[in-house]
Amino acid sequence: MRFNPTELPGAFLIEPELIEDERGFFARTWSAEEFEQRQLNSKIAQCSISFNGKRGTVRGLHYQIPPHEETKLVRCSAGKILDIIVDLRSKSPTFKSWASFELSCVNRRMLYIPAGFAHGFQTLEENTEVVYQLSEYYHPESARGIRWNDPVLNINWPLPVAVMSERDKTLPLIDEAAVELLLFHE
Repeated sequence: MRFNPTELPGAFLIEPELIEDERGFFARTWSAEEFEQRQLNSKIAQCSISFNGKRGTVRGLHYQIPPHEETKLVRCSAGKILDIIVDLRSKSPTFKSWASFELSCVNRRMLYIPAGFAHGFQTLEENTEVVYQLSEYYHPESARGIRWNDPVLNINWPLPVAVMSERDKTLPLIDEAAVELLLFHE
């Protein structure tokens, strides 16, 4: 696997190294040893998938607060997404900055998202499936989010929103969540 640092410290775009032959290819998508060698969180407590039937679906921007903050490894197993991460670590030089990455079943890239980041995505194709490896179990009492269209963040979503949950439509703006965001540390 190739670990490519992003402009947001601690987040990595990971590309599997394909071993190809007449059958197709083989590639490793997970190695605790390779993550630990880079001092990245290698704990996996839960794996989840989301299926999204419509192009333009938006999920997020989600995160969990301490003591249940989570590291995520995200990949797109069918279709294509624009994955968005937002640095919520109040002491980080990139606090309130965001970055986007195209993940697809064709490019097979994965995004390592450290604790202290919000995460969301928009589907760019119909029938898109996203796979998550999570370092922490889901704890509803710790689940939080930032509104997808927060004017402070000014995220460039590529498509009009086709589908979004009622919960995601009413998430707070980043400045409204600032008190809890102070809990995140580098």
